[in-house]
Amino acid sequence: MRPNMRTISVRQSAWLISLLFVLIGTGLCAAFPAAADTPPPAPLYPEFPSETPAAFKPVTGSFDYERREAMIPMRDGVKLHTVILTPKGARNAPILLTRTPYNADDLTSHKTSSHLGPMLQGYDNALNVILEGGYIRVVQDIRGKYGSEGDYVMNRPLHGPLNPTPVDDATDCYDTIDWLIRNTPESNGKVGILGISYDGFEPLMALVNPHPALKVSVPMNPMVDGWIGDDWFHNGAFRQQNIPYIHDQEATRDNKAKWWSSHFDDYDMYLQSGNAGELAQQHGLMQLGFWRKILEHPGYDAFWRQQAVDRILAEQPLAVPVMLVHSLWDQEDIYGALAVYRAIKPRDTHNGKVFLVMGPWHHGQEIQDGSSLGAIKFGSDTSLYFQREILRPFLDRYLKEPAPSPSHEVAPVTAFETGTNIWRRLPSWPAGCATGCAPKPTPLYLAPDSKLSFLQPPANAAPFDEYVSDPAKPVPYRARPIQPVSYDPGMTWSQWLVDDQREASGRTDVLSFVSDVLTTPVQISGTPVAHLIASTSGTDSDWVVKLIDVYPDEVGPQPEMGGYQLMIAADIFRGRYRESLESPKPLAANKPLLYRFNLPDANHVFLPGHRIMVQVQSSWFPLYDRNPQTFVKNILLAKPADYRKAVQHVYHAGTNASFVELPLIAVH
Repeated sequence: MRPNMRTISVRQSAWLISLLFVLIGTGLCAAFPAAADTPPPAPLYPEFPSETPAAFKPVTGSFDYERREAMIPMRDGVKLHTVILTPKGARNAPILLTRTPYNADDLTSHKTSSHLGPMLQGYDNALNVILEGGYIRVVQDIRGKYGSEGDYVMNRPLHGPLNPTPVDDATDCYDTIDWLIRNTPESNGKVGILGISYDGFEPLMALVNPHPALKVSVPMNPMVDGWIGDDWFHNGAFRQQNIPYIHDQEATRDNKAKWWSSHFDDYDMYLQSGNAGELAQQHGLMQLGFWRKILEHPGYDAFWRQQAVDRILAEQPLAVPVMLVHSLWDQEDIYGALAVYRAIKPRDTHNGKVFLVMGPWHHGQEIQDGSSLGAIKFGSDTSLYFQREILRPFLDRYLKEPAPSPSHEVAPVTAFETGTNIWRRLPSWPAGCATGCAPKPTPLYLAPDSKLSFLQPPANAAPFDEYVSDPAKPVPYRARPIQPVSYDPGMTWSQWLVDDQREASGRTDVLSFVSDVLTTPVQISGTPVAHLIASTSGTDSDWVVKLIDVYPDEVGPQPEMGGYQLMIAADIFRGRYRESLESPKPLAANKPLLYRFNLPDANHVFLPGHRIMVQVQSSWFPLYDRNPQTFVKNILLAKPADYRKAVQHVYHAGTNASFVELPLIAVH
């Protein structure tokens, strides 16, 4: 039977489809009209016009400031995003510059306001200066962060062995100032730089080959030496709760990659991770350059020494007036400001270029309310006093023209005295009074029966006190549950240095030595120094020494302060660095050894009715990583089997008597 001509077999269909694919593949289908040439189908429903314009233009005619943005070119061609806020009608106005890794757009847009001051409120460390003084405010994203081009390097070292490129934070600051004075017609050609923390590191970098237009630098709570006593280590003990900061800061240019937590209590998370290296590995930090550098440099080698800012500035000419701002309870950068002061003050031969302010604050509190810190009240807003009576007159003196006549000269050192809660105008630091009362190093001895005494214990006294340090149960650095390092609402990270220490004093793995009730004031001004003679049954150990003011059992005006144990100065030392900060060595087991290390500076009066306490322990967790108490090459990579209990002896008899050397001031 003859097949129907309209019928196509399955085989023929397959052949035609194959031919079509061949035509498409060889481009022979170009003769057919393209789909784009056919008119689009009519919409099923009528269009409804959008109410949002393609580009909205804000109307800012009523604002009392003008906002401009610029991409300022650096000498290598990289451009840095910069926000310039100029008061309306400004003429011959000085420029206040902050360079930051924390988003210039965000830091200049904290409030919706037509007024410059409220718009900056909540961040700006010169709010009152700007609001009342008519300064041009400039905030810039540093290289590699947010709107700026280039590559980000944590605390980028200066050009040299650690930085082969021709650019660094000093050159970027120079180039920025050079552009600003040529492109800001409202300015008087004078620039001041200021900032807090990382932003405080930048005013220090600006002092290296400073631009001639830079007239003043105000580093507040600056990052200076990350190994000795600032963000990354303290005397070799690693500050592992700062790992999330490294993650968020380096994972992305705009900090959008956020650290994740596995536990509500940081104590549990860090303990279960085993070591800091393992926790970092679990969060992908091996991809980050700075974390790899930390793993490679656990000791105080050339990597850390060559970028220590105090060492760098000690070799620089002193050309620009500097006001260093230090917080007595700075939970992050308690070392840096005073280290720089000690490094550069000897060059200030006429006592006119180096100034120091010491306030009763946490990290950065000088721009917030300063009337209290945690449970401690100061009787006045100490931060407002600093802003109005110290910072503004200082800036006006060097940046205004003509400089207004101040109501008083800023003292070389303005230091808040805790305990008495009064400001002191001092000629230098340390000094206990306006006439320069020099502190006298005075031993306060750890004695038998948990006593503290200014008298050395006799040779036949009980030789030591003992405790067991167990890495499986490290001493918390504050009451649990332990919050992460955070400034978010409800977080109390900023207060931990003034936490009540009674929780620690009740533990069996913490030794507490207490003086008799004081009948006269005991004033200290300067650096307390721990002279700890101790032994361990292990081959490595950490030692934590805390100097504490114990309040009377009852305090009438503030009942909750009854018996409060307030840390005045405290720090940690990793035993392996006893002989060399660069080259660690195992400790001789069960042998009394001297550990001598500085505690943070204090300016405090222990009042009559109070007592003095010293606590000694071997862990401060999880702020600092656990010492396995068995010597290993790199504690950040210690294995579970390395962590072992150790019997610790603290000696207090005769020539083996441990003590804290107090910078004692004779009370007049």
